[in-house]
Amino acid sequence: MNFDKEYDASGLSCPLPIVKTKKALADMSSGQILRVMATDPGSVCDMAAFAEQTGHALMGQGEENGKYIFFLRKA
Repeated sequence: MNFDKEYDASGLSCPLPIVKTKKALADMSSGQILRVMATDPGSVCDMAAFAEQTGHALMGQGEENGKYIFFLRKA
């Protein structure tokens, strides 16, 4: 999937991946895609909840090289 910005939250534990994702989205324009990489297993549930609560769209998620990958479209 194409994306406009990438943030690597590897090594961060809850709630930091969400906090840093929120900050990364802040300077993006509506409709742009952020790719987030995380190593915290809790980020899988957290990212879905974050997207639902904030109105951003979770466009996709998966695993790549032992990391969790998320694609969020800014609302």
